[in-house]
Amino acid sequence: MKCLLPHRVVALLLYAMLASGCATSIPAAPKEERSPADPWEPMNRRISAFNNNVDRFSFKPLAKGYEAVVPPTMRRGINNFSKNLVSPLFIVNNFLQGKITRGFSETWRFTANTIWGIGGIVDVGADLGLETYREDFGQTLAVWGVPDGPFVTVPILGPRTLRGATMIPLNFYADLGSNVSHVRTRRSLYVLRAIDARAQLFTAETLLEDSFDRYLTLRESYLQNRLFLIFDGNPPEDEDFYDEFYEDFEDDYEEEEQDPPE
Repeated sequence: MKCLLPHRVVALLLYAMLASGCATSIPAAPKEERSPADPWEPMNRRISAFNNNVDRFSFKPLAKGYEAVVPPTMRRGINNFSKNLVSPLFIVNNFLQGKITRGFSETWRFTANTIWGIGGIVDVGADLGLETYREDFGQTLAVWGVPDGPFVTVPILGPRTLRGATMIPLNFYADLGSNVSHVRTRRSLYVLRAIDARAQLFTAETLLEDSFDRYLTLRESYLQNRLFLIFDGNPPEDEDFYDEFYEDFEDDYEEEEQDPPE
């Protein structure tokens, strides 16, 4: 069965694609000056501008209306329910990474929320003191030694590494929402969850709005956050940064030794 988008959605996407050409006010860095992590920066900037326009004319206004109409308690329940649907993804990947204790803890949390939390609307697991350990297939590949690959901006879905982008289908498949057989219910569920997720970003959005280069801020924030998640909150130190720091320190110290104060 073919799945056709409503003509208004198609028109919106086309408009965003056209407008995105005017939204990249800051050009990509020259090829020789680009970050090694982002060799596809020109393409990524164009897709990022496209995503910004789609968000500006669809998700953001919907999320603002959602916040204005839906009471906080109900929004919290929707958010809890959405997180519970993704729990199988966390369970599987904790076990795949050899984090057995965390895998069983996540399983118990999912069971408690589903049975006693009315399908996850009430976060019973939090009341029981059970933490959530968010792991996806991209993180699992990282633990298994698969390299990041280039940074890439995915249409609609946003920033990823190439490694993470290849795992998007598996991450979706592990989401219980994707297994709802009734098509209209599944679509409505995804729309509601997408709007709720967008509403959760209003606080963090201030950081992007205040930045000189929105794209670079988003890229660096994403890469640092992914590193933080992959290493469970304890990422390795950036040795290159410290080497440069100590080299500058030693140079300053040598200059002071050569020119002592009178």
